[in-house]
Amino acid sequence: MAHHKSAIKRIQTNERDRLRNRHYKTMLKTQVKKVRAAESKEDGEKLLRETTSLLDKLVNKGIIHKNKAANQKSKLSSFVSKLS
Repeated sequence: MAHHKSAIKRIQTNERDRLRNRHYKTMLKTQVKKVRAAESKEDGEKLLRETTSLLDKLVNKGIIHKNKAANQKSKLSSFVSKLS
């Protein structure tokens, strides 16, 4: 257990940040699954726009790295473009 007041505060902020990050990452995974489950190209494109927006928001919040977001956007867009 931490003995310094600053260390105790740091433990509390780390836990708060961990829970926040877990919430956003779970939301992102669910959104990606929705895109992958799309049946038609129109639905896929609509879901892709929403997912791209969410990825950009998470990058701005510092929850995921910008290169990871770029890779995910690229993979999802190629997936949607192959839908008929």
